[in-house]
Parts: sequence; C-alpha cells; structure tokens
Amino acid sequence: MRKGKQIRLLEVKSEVGAGTRGASLGIDAIKIAALDFRSDFFKTHRSINIPDDNAALFGMIESRYAKRIRSVLKMYERVGAAVRDTLKDGKFPIILSGDHSTSGGSIAGVKMAYPDSRLGVIWIDAHADLHSPYTSPSGNMHGMPLATALAEDNIENKVNNLDYETIELWERLKNVGDITPKVEYPDLLFMTLRDFEEQEGYLIKQHRVKNYSTAEIRKTGVTKICREALKYLSQCDKIYITFDVDSLDPSISRGTGTPVKGGLNEREAADIILEFVQNEKVCCLEFTEINPTLDSENVMAETVFEILQKVARQVEII
Repeated sequence: MRKGKQIRLLEVKSEVGAGTRGASLGIDAIKIAALDFRSDFFKTHRSINIPDDNAALFGMIESRYAKRIRSVLKMYERVGAAVRDTLKDGKFPIILSGDHSTSGGSIAGVKMAYPDSRLGVIWIDAHADLHSPYTSPSGNMHGMPLATALAEDNIENKVNNLDYETIELWERLKNVGDITPKVEYPDLLFMTLRDFEEQEGYLIKQHRVKNYSTAEIRKTGVTKICREALKYLSQCDKIYITFDVDSLDPSISRGTGTPVKGGLNEREAADIILEFVQNEKVCCLEFTEINPTLDSENVMAETVFEILQKVARQVEII
C-alpha cells in the first residue's frame, strides 16, 4: 500500500483537439456536481488551472490532418510542465481535462519528472487514440495522444500526404520534453477498447497490445483483472492511468463526444481505478472527455465526481 500522498488537481479546460465542442465545460460540470452533493471537495483540495488555447477554435484550421496542432503543442508543453512540477513537489497529480489530446502532455510530464524510469500506461477508453496525421480520417487530435507518446507515425498505413509544416509540428509534438518515445508498446495496455480504425488495429495486432474487454473484466472480476494488469506491467517503474469517460456504457450517460456501447458501469469503473491507485507505482491519474452539452441533468459529471472523491480518499490514505 502506498504511503498517503497529497493530491494536486490540475484543471485543463482545453478542447482544441476534439471534433465536438463542449468538453472544455466538463471541469465546471464536475464542480457543479460537487455543489449538488454538498461537497467541499474543491475547497479542501488545491487546484491549478492550466491556461487553455481555446481561442484558436475561432480561427482557421491550418492543417487538415492535424487540426489545431499548433495549439495542441502549446497545451502539451503547459500540461507537461505542470505534471512534472507536481511530481517533483512530491504530490500526486489528478488531471481533469477537456479533450483527450492533452494526455500526451500528461505522459510527457511524467517522463520529464522521471526520465530514467520505465513508464507504463493504462488506457481506459473505448478508443485506441493511436492515429497519426498520416492515418487520421478526421484530423482530430484527441485521436492521436498515444501515437505521440509512442513516437508512432504508422507510415505503413499512410493515407494522408502532409505538408512540411504539419510534419515539423508533429515531430515537435512527439519530442516534447526532449524524450522520445516516452512509452514502449510492451508497457501499454488497454481496458474496454472496442472501437478503432483499421490503421490502429494494425498496430495493436503487430505489437500484441494487451486489452481487457468489458466482457473479460466481468467474467474474471475486477480485482483479478487489475492484479493481472499490474503483473503485466511489473517491469515498469512508474504507471500513468487515463480514464476516458467513453469507457463507460452510454446507458449511464451520453455526456461525452464519442459514446460506444458495451462499456463499464459506474461501480466497475470506480472499482478498477481504486484497485490501481493502491499500487505505489501509479503516480498520475487523468479523467477526460466529459461533455455536459451532450448530457442530461449533468449525469456524467456526477458519475465522475463520485469516482473522483473515492479515488482521492484512497490516494490520501496513510
């Protein structure tokens, strides 16, 4: 059991990487949920706001296959620095982010704080987020953060011809923190992955990336699955976890931009994260893609807040 740590909340109200508007409002929606539950959580936990670049949403899209990549690069650098500094201060960063693109910055921050450590990544998400500008069908950068962490171009499955500027910015994105790659394929595992394109499937098959499906989690049980997952990553020194709310089943809430059937229920999601954060190697946790404009009665934010409270208590146990 980890000795108790003080958490530090990092608010990243960025949605420049998303294809649907509204994820930047997710953090405030969580705070409204806290008020509805009469919780003083956001009074008792220090929160740092990372400046966004959402003004770019009103400008022209410069790169068709990597939309607003210049703004995403800014966010990587800002988020990376905040995560690095939080870890060096001896705190446990819990990141509340708008769209999933900035998780590449979070991973960069962990690696900057621990450059000599082998980093494991647990990606709890319906989607693989393994596209690059060379393969993306949409150009939305919330589908690319894992590719940046892995320094993956997937040229074998190239479908897009990039201009020089996009190539240069993509290279800079992969190299944030002057470490690339940040993660190796054997140190990555998915949970509830169930919706990905052919180009991403090629990488998953080629590198034999582990995925625990919702059905497998239910059949085997959360505790056993989490122990297996941690054993799978046993060679890693540090572990980063990201929780995209579309890992949840849409029957709970549709308050996210890309819901997919066949996901977890609230109890399963909470139990999985609580099991993981007990492990001393887990050093950073992210919640992402809450979009209250697509929701009804703020259900998704309430669900996430309930999980957040439980996780914070677990991390802080002495």
